[in-house]
Amino acid sequence: MRKFAKLVILVPLALIIVVFAVANRHMVTLTLDLLGAPEPSSAWVFSLPLFALAFIFLIAGAIIGGGATWLRQGKWRRLARTAQAETRALRADNERLKHDIADPNASPAPARLTKAAPPIANDMTGARWG
Repeated sequence: MRKFAKLVILVPLALIIVVFAVANRHMVTLTLDLLGAPEPSSAWVFSLPLFALAFIFLIAGAIIGGGATWLRQGKWRRLARTAQAETRALRADNERLKHDIADPNASPAPARLTKAAPPIANDMTGARWG
Protein backbone atom coordinates (compact mmCIF):
# COMPACT_ATOMS: atom_id res chain seq x y z
CA MET A 1 0.00 0.00 0.00
CA ARG A 2 2.82 2.37 0.86
CA LYS A 3 4.53 1.72 -2.48
CA PHE A 4 1.29 2.43 -4.29
CA ALA A 5 0.78 5.70 -2.41
CA LYS A 6 4.36 6.74 -3.16
CA LEU A 7 3.81 5.92 -6.82
CA VAL A 8 0.56 7.90 -6.95
CA ILE A 9 2.30 10.96 -5.45
CA LEU A 10 5.74 10.83 -7.07
CA VAL A 11 4.77 10.11 -10.68
CA PRO A 12 2.48 13.16 -11.03
CA LEU A 13 5.04 15.28 -9.16
CA ALA A 14 7.79 14.17 -11.54
CA LEU A 15 5.55 14.96 -14.52
CA ILE A 16 4.84 18.44 -13.14
CA ILE A 17 8.57 19.08 -12.65
CA VAL A 18 9.38 17.95 -16.20
CA VAL A 19 6.60 20.11 -17.68
CA PHE A 20 7.81 23.09 -15.61
CA ALA A 21 11.39 22.58 -16.79
CA VAL A 22 10.39 22.29 -20.46
CA ALA A 23 8.11 25.33 -20.31
CA ASN A 24 10.76 27.50 -18.58
CA ARG A 25 13.94 26.54 -20.39
CA HIS A 26 14.79 30.01 -21.73
CA MET A 27 17.95 31.60 -20.36
CA VAL A 28 17.84 34.36 -17.76
CA THR A 29 20.68 36.51 -16.43
CA LEU A 30 21.29 36.62 -12.70
CA THR A 31 23.44 39.52 -11.48
CA LEU A 32 24.91 39.42 -7.98
CA ASP A 33 26.76 42.73 -8.31
CA LEU A 34 24.34 45.19 -6.71
CA LEU A 35 26.40 48.33 -7.34
CA GLY A 36 27.79 47.88 -10.82
CA ALA A 37 26.20 47.56 -14.21
CA PRO A 38 25.61 43.99 -15.36
CA GLU A 39 28.44 43.09 -17.70
CA PRO A 40 28.26 39.64 -19.30
CA SER A 41 31.98 39.05 -18.69
CA SER A 42 31.81 39.78 -14.95
CA ALA A 43 32.32 37.02 -12.39
CA TRP A 44 29.12 38.15 -10.66
CA VAL A 45 26.84 37.58 -13.65
CA PHE A 46 25.37 34.15 -14.43
CA SER A 47 23.19 32.98 -17.30
CA LEU A 48 21.16 29.88 -16.61
CA PRO A 49 17.74 28.44 -17.45
CA LEU A 50 14.81 29.79 -15.45
CA PHE A 51 13.82 26.34 -14.15
CA ALA A 52 17.37 25.82 -12.80
CA LEU A 53 17.18 29.12 -10.93
CA ALA A 54 13.78 28.16 -9.51
CA PHE A 55 15.11 24.77 -8.35
CA ILE A 56 18.17 26.41 -6.77
CA PHE A 57 15.95 28.76 -4.77
CA LEU A 58 13.63 25.91 -3.79
CA ILE A 59 16.52 23.77 -2.52
CA ALA A 60 18.13 26.72 -0.71
CA GLY A 61 14.80 27.50 0.99
CA ALA A 62 14.40 23.90 2.14
CA ILE A 63 17.93 23.88 3.58
CA ILE A 64 17.49 27.22 5.36
CA GLY A 65 14.07 26.21 6.73
CA GLY A 66 15.39 22.85 7.92
CA GLY A 67 18.33 24.53 9.65
CA ALA A 68 16.06 27.05 11.37
CA THR A 69 13.76 24.26 12.56
CA TRP A 70 16.70 22.23 13.86
CA LEU A 71 18.01 25.24 15.81
CA ARG A 72 14.60 25.99 17.34
CA GLN A 73 14.23 22.39 18.55
CA GLY A 74 17.51 22.48 20.50
CA LYS A 75 15.70 23.19 23.78
CA TRP A 76 13.54 20.08 23.39
CA ARG A 77 16.51 17.86 22.45
CA ARG A 78 18.38 19.07 25.55
CA LEU A 79 15.29 18.39 27.70
CA ALA A 80 15.00 14.87 26.24
CA ARG A 81 18.68 14.15 27.01
CA THR A 82 18.19 15.34 30.59
CA ALA A 83 15.09 13.19 31.01
CA GLN A 84 16.90 10.19 29.56
CA ALA A 85 19.82 10.63 31.98
CA GLU A 86 17.43 10.91 34.92
CA THR A 87 15.52 7.82 33.76
CA ARG A 88 18.77 5.82 33.59
CA ALA A 89 19.70 6.92 37.13
CA LEU A 90 16.24 6.07 38.49
CA ARG A 91 16.31 2.63 36.83
CA ALA A 92 19.70 1.91 38.36
CA ASP A 93 18.38 2.93 41.79
CA ASN A 94 15.30 0.75 41.23
CA GLU A 95 17.46 -2.28 40.40
CA ARG A 96 19.61 -1.65 43.46
CA LEU A 97 16.53 -1.44 45.69
CA LYS A 98 15.07 -4.63 44.17
CA HIS A 99 18.35 -6.39 44.92
CA ASP A 100 18.28 -5.11 48.53
CA ILE A 101 14.67 -6.27 49.03
CA ALA A 102 15.28 -9.69 47.48
CA ASP A 103 18.22 -10.48 49.79
CA PRO A 104 17.85 -8.48 53.04
CA ASN A 105 20.78 -10.28 54.74
CA ALA A 106 23.28 -9.33 52.08
CA SER A 107 25.46 -6.31 52.56
CA PRO A 108 23.94 -3.32 50.83
CA ALA A 109 25.33 -2.58 47.43
CA PRO A 110 27.39 0.58 47.36
CA ALA A 111 25.42 3.49 46.02
CA ARG A 112 26.63 4.74 42.70
CA LEU A 113 27.41 8.39 42.53
CA THR A 114 25.56 9.93 39.65
CA LYS A 115 25.57 13.45 38.41
CA ALA A 116 22.44 15.19 39.61
CA ALA A 117 20.19 16.08 36.72
CA PRO A 118 18.52 19.47 36.63
CA PRO A 119 14.77 19.49 37.25
CA ILE A 120 12.57 18.57 34.33
CA ALA A 121 9.83 20.84 33.10
CA ASN A 122 6.41 19.60 34.20
CA ASP A 123 4.64 21.08 31.22
CA MET A 124 5.41 22.66 27.86
CA THR A 125 5.43 26.21 29.31
CA GLY A 126 8.82 25.74 30.94
CA ALA A 127 7.57 25.87 34.55
CA ARG A 128 9.89 23.91 36.85
CA TRP A 129 9.14 21.54 39.69
CA GLY A 130 10.27 22.59 43.02
